[in-house]
Amino acid sequence: MFIQTESTPNPATLKFLPGQTVLEAGTADFPNAEAAEKSPLATRIFGVAGVTGVFFGNDFVTVTKSDDVQWDHIKPAILGAVMEHYQSDQPVMGANVDAGAGHAEHTGEDAEIVHQIKDLLDSRVRPAVAQDGGDITFHGFDKGIVYLHMQGACAGCPSSTITLKMGIENLLRHYIPEVIEVRPVAI
Repeated sequence: MFIQTESTPNPATLKFLPGQTVLEAGTADFPNAEAAEKSPLATRIFGVAGVTGVFFGNDFVTVTKSDDVQWDHIKPAILGAVMEHYQSDQPVMGANVDAGAGHAEHTGEDAEIVHQIKDLLDSRVRPAVAQDGGDITFHGFDKGIVYLHMQGACAGCPSSTITLKMGIENLLRHYIPEVIEVRPVAI
């Protein structure tokens, strides 16, 4: 098995490409070791000292490290953990765990606007941030303000504010006049 790695705009995050499907659908975010208990692969990666976050996309694993650790020191151990997992025939996610696409439901008078926002996020934004090893999920729309949560390489990335304000906000405002602002939410 040959696992490729790619840098991301976030210097604390590295994207690992195992050359096979990680998740069939959706994404999964593990911001800490406790959250990783529902995934044998994430648990194995969190076993490497210095790992502070794990994120799964369709064909990639994004790993975030603490600032006091160098990639040169932990990258071989992470590669080993991913390789061991795929050789173990264990599932990526535990039984009865659903990897979600991160969409909050919205009903009421803004339902059509929310539908348009989600469509733009799914068709234009999420594929672009997935290339950088992350994801952006919709968390609400209220009085012209769109609330989004950044995951994987996007969480904590130095350029995430620019991505939100200059990229996503401008895109949504261009296509949906009811959108006034985009704000990040922390979970």
